[in-house]
Amino acid sequence: MTITERLVDSFGRVHTNLRICVTDRCNIRCFYCMPYEGVRFKPRRELLTFEEIERFVRVAARLGVTKLRITGGEPLVRSELPRLIAKLAAVPGIEDLAMTTNGMLLTQQAAALQQAGLQRLNISLDAMREETFERIARRRGLDQVLAGLAAARRQGFCRIRLNTVAIRGLTEEEIVPLATFALQHDLELRFIEFMPLDGERGWQKDLVLPGDEIRAHLEAEFGRLTPAERPDPSQPAVDYRLSNGGRIGLINPVSQPFCSDCNRLRITAEGQVRNCLFSTVEWDARAILRGGGSDDDVAALVRACVGAKKPGHGIDEPGFLRPQRAMFQIGG
Repeated sequence: MTITERLVDSFGRVHTNLRICVTDRCNIRCFYCMPYEGVRFKPRRELLTFEEIERFVRVAARLGVTKLRITGGEPLVRSELPRLIAKLAAVPGIEDLAMTTNGMLLTQQAAALQQAGLQRLNISLDAMREETFERIARRRGLDQVLAGLAAARRQGFCRIRLNTVAIRGLTEEEIVPLATFALQHDLELRFIEFMPLDGERGWQKDLVLPGDEIRAHLEAEFGRLTPAERPDPSQPAVDYRLSNGGRIGLINPVSQPFCSDCNRLRITAEGQVRNCLFSTVEWDARAILRGGGSDDDVAALVRACVGAKKPGHGIDEPGFLRPQRAMFQIGG
């Protein structure tokens, strides 16, 4: 496939990674993402169809995008998702196709996803104790998540990563149990600092459990962490190896922003393109896709979005304005 024009912003960052939100719906209510009740979801007619998503991805691949991640909400609540996975896996130029999920529906869907061409899974796992899980998710379901993880492993998924959102007052007692579980099952684990993207707008900086504190907890239990190789300089995590060979990553967007290496774009479930999780501006791809626009029109929109990208998200700067939309509406 011929790449017509790579997506390079005004700071020289080459964009090759696209996050695709397929739904704003979810079967749990994690407080760092969604409101507990009264959520107004987008009507189905407003969501991009699988064919529209495929078309957008084909244009993005022509511009140098090689990595896709399917997100939500919870992507597995979108009906017939394996059909979309198969479409995207067949797009020329796409080298990596992953999905972030809470894992609660993996028991039923792992086989179909693997057969459709999904290569990697990130499973959200914020606690190893049901009590803490419920305090965060505001639903029961830890056993269901662990069963989904086991089903994915049985199905042959070998590239599985666990994601934990780190929240002061909740995560400290879960750090070692989560790391122990990951080590026992040969899984990579990443801790992600709590970001101001919660639906109830309750985020406060003192609720952030910084990566440096998490590292201290880990070293107290497992010994010194050794910095690991960084095969992808644009990856958000700083990875470490434990003395026994396990691997743990720290994603510190609040305490140690990594925006200078960002290579990611996002498209929401209803077709709004974003150049940053914290962008306050969106570019309407759906209007082009449904309004008779050409692929060149879509490409021009994507280039404009990338060209307008700021040097950083600004969480750590005076005057930071958080986006009006929460994580479940943007796509994790």
